Amino acid sequence: MKIFRLFQRAIVFTVMPVAAVAVASAIVAAGSSAEGAEVPETYYFISDLHIGGDGILDRCSFEPELIMFLRSITEGPHPAELIIPGDAFGLWETTQVKGEAKMERIIKNHPDLFAQFRETGKSVRITLIPGNHDYELACAPVYKEKLAEYNIHLEAVLYLTRNVAGRTIWIEHGNQHDEFNSFPDFGNPYGLPPGYFVTTSTVAAAGRSAERGRSLWLNDLASVYPTEDIPSWIWSNYFYKEMGLVLRWFLLPFLILFTASAIILLGQKLQGLGILRTKIFDIKMGARFGLAGRLVDWIIWINGVVVSFLLILAIPLFFLARDIHSALQRYGVDTSHHLKVDKEEEYIAAANSIFEKDPSVALYIYGHTHVPSLRKVGPRYVINTGTWMKRLERTPAHFRLMPDVYVPSYQLNYFTVSQRGRGIRMEYHVIPKQVPDELTLLQKLMILGGRHEEAWRIPAETFIDSGEAGGASNR
Repeated sequence: MKIFRLFQRAIVFTVMPVAAVAVASAIVAAGSSAEGAEVPETYYFISDLHIGGDGILDRCSFEPELIMFLRSITEGPHPAELIIPGDAFGLWETTQVKGEAKMERIIKNHPDLFAQFRETGKSVRITLIPGNHDYELACAPVYKEKLAEYNIHLEAVLYLTRNVAGRTIWIEHGNQHDEFNSFPDFGNPYGLPPGYFVTTSTVAAAGRSAERGRSLWLNDLASVYPTEDIPSWIWSNYFYKEMGLVLRWFLLPFLILFTASAIILLGQKLQGLGILRTKIFDIKMGARFGLAGRLVDWIIWINGVVVSFLLILAIPLFFLARDIHSALQRYGVDTSHHLKVDKEEEYIAAANSIFEKDPSVALYIYGHTHVPSLRKVGPRYVINTGTWMKRLERTPAHFRLMPDVYVPSYQLNYFTVSQRGRGIRMEYHVIPKQVPDELTLLQKLMILGGRHEEAWRIPAETFIDSGEAGGASNR
């Protein structure tokens, strides 16, 4: 009997490890097949699609181009992975339904697009992480199951990493570095930032309003970045497109001549004090140009009264403006013209922090700010994946008191990352899309010759060599 038991134990201890290895191999093989564990040759990156929303926001102006892109990547090279680092869907902008019904409505309203997701996902792994506008994806497991039906693999995490040529690629949406849109407790559906309340109350309502009325420009509200620019953008569009024609043209000469009026008033005071020994500021336009000149004199006189009144209130207004600005900053709201640049610098700081913690990271990829870029930081690189939405470039008007003009453009783009020899190759591609002529004649005149190009240009190809110094070359 003892001999039999010893023989039984020998069989168990011999067979079990073999069986365990076989089972484990089968599980790994199944996981590779189901989860696409085969290491891709090429990684594609797009982000900030913001598909879906209330009213007119549900119109996806770039849907044909996105479907074409998804079809194109199925042609190879293989294996490949498409990674969408957040804000694929506008769940914040979708308020008329709740929970899972939001995703179901977006799928229902864009059947061709999701059919293409399903088809592309058969040959290219599609991986999605939540951003801030689709943060709900991180809060309920049901979304993972729903998206899996269309071969979209949802990873409810703050960041992903991938390995290329022995180096690490760090991928995140980036909203965690934006105080206005960061989540204090990722995955908690009730821990929501200020940006959520602005979007659900203002942006979504604007989308519904635009669908009912003539204010089609409200459709672009979700494209305004930074979000703190929304009040300025609304004032700009109201003045140039919504304000009554008579009222606008009545205010226009006062606003345009306001700076000139202030200079004339100052010159007249200096002449009166004897500091300026000229009479250039005493010229009356009415004496030279008749009725038109008298109208200019009248406008300058009224502006002079306003300037004098403002000078009397200058000291209390200065302290009031400074206190309001300080309060807005405490609430995480800033309205300065340099806000976009300041926010971009926060991401460089975030990338540097990642590089210091993990020297193997050669590339930091993020989205969120809607401004595509590729920048070299020491021996490493930082990529901003931009957006497929319409972009609005805030351009100051030539006259100080006139509202800034938000110039529309499209930059449908994607980055690819792949191994080249022992190094990393990054490629940048732009899909052309024409922008409708949406600016009024007055808007064009206010910024004539004043537009500027982006501060940096993105090369078509950039290489990170395999050396420790990370030497790189652009072409």
